[in-house]
Amino acid sequence: MRIRSRSPGSRLAHATRVAAISTLLIATVYVAVSVTLDAIDSHRLVSEVDAHLKDRLHDVILNGDLSKSRGESEDDHDVVAAPVLLWQVGADGHISALSDATPRLPRQAWSRDGRPTTTLLGSISFRVLATPVGNGWLVAAQSLTETRHVTAVLIAGEVIAGPVIVIAMFLGALIIGLKASRPVEQARRKQLEFTADASHELRTPLSVIEAEVTLALSAPRDAPRYRDALHRVNDESKRLRLIIDDLLWLARFDSEPTPPRDELVDLLSVARNCEDRFGAVAHSRHIALSVERHGNSEPLVTAPRDWIDRLAAVLMDNACRYAGPGGSVCVVVSTHGNRASLAVEDSGPGIAPDERAQLFDRFHRATDDGSGTGLGLAIADSIVRSTGGRWSVTEATRGGARFEVSWHRSHVRDSGPIVLAGDPYSSGDVGSRPPTQTEKVLPNAHLTDQSLGGDSNP
Repeated sequence: MRIRSRSPGSRLAHATRVAAISTLLIATVYVAVSVTLDAIDSHRLVSEVDAHLKDRLHDVILNGDLSKSRGESEDDHDVVAAPVLLWQVGADGHISALSDATPRLPRQAWSRDGRPTTTLLGSISFRVLATPVGNGWLVAAQSLTETRHVTAVLIAGEVIAGPVIVIAMFLGALIIGLKASRPVEQARRKQLEFTADASHELRTPLSVIEAEVTLALSAPRDAPRYRDALHRVNDESKRLRLIIDDLLWLARFDSEPTPPRDELVDLLSVARNCEDRFGAVAHSRHIALSVERHGNSEPLVTAPRDWIDRLAAVLMDNACRYAGPGGSVCVVVSTHGNRASLAVEDSGPGIAPDERAQLFDRFHRATDDGSGTGLGLAIADSIVRSTGGRWSVTEATRGGARFEVSWHRSHVRDSGPIVLAGDPYSSGDVGSRPPTQTEKVLPNAHLTDQSLGGDSNP
């Protein structure tokens, strides 16, 4: 059973709404910042004009002779600034122009308290400042045309750049929204599929149990028939228990609890223990089990022992299931360079290339024979990813499938006795068992800092 994901149009509409809201917020902030900066810049320019007027009046008063103050020298002002115009106001209110080509100065054009004001002289705005001189006034004014022009250019630039920025923000937010929603949508789809598949898998054994119980109660039966019904109910109950155990394990794993303590795990010991565990299963199906060792280095990895055991058991269970009666399964432990690997290969039909991409999906099964829950490889993949391992799924030399996992190999150094996780004698006295291969090579060794807490990746 599969759950349909949202249509591309739905994702696009959602991302568009999010991008539009984000762009509106950004545009609001842009306008607010632009208005604030324009106000600050305009105030700064007007303040510079006021300072210029004040300096000009001070210079004229220092000269002492107002008749010499007509016009301005070339070094009195910036070449791009408007000239400062001067008027002298007598005690009787008579206004005399001290600069060339000055407009008429109204009597109310300046402030008598010494504060600069903005006044319209003719059709042009001027900044006007007056200072008392004797019984009269000396008035200076400078056009704000250049100041207004600078402010207008700044606003025009903001108006032109604003839409471009807003459009770029919208497109960027839309693209980011589409990309960000993709993994969320995939996670949502997988969660829905997982829920639907789990319901389907749990419903099957429950339906069989219900049917068997209903048939058994529908009419009297003899003891053998009741026994057969109970056997079938027992088989389905075990299957149901297996599914629930796997689901609980995955749920605990997905909740990211504190992982078990890392140990130095001997992959060869894990392979041999796994061979012993599945010996009876292989014997009942006439499957030949074997363990091979490749490489001269010790196949030691740092990982939780229980996780590696479960990983090996999942791979061995799959191999025994698909090898078929009279087939063969081989566990290969290898070391190559700085890597150590555990591989399980069988003589079954193998895995089609188009099926390999879905191997680790939960509840996915390569065949419809009804065996297995489709959760084993999903559990194995979670373990491999959490321990820093790497998958390799290829064709086996025996004709079936080969599942190989490799890890960064842990090293040992001389310093003291070592007890390997997975050694069946590790809980007892070291002197009471035969030496392992590691102890034959390195009688006094212990873990390096890398094997105790180092990175599990090369």
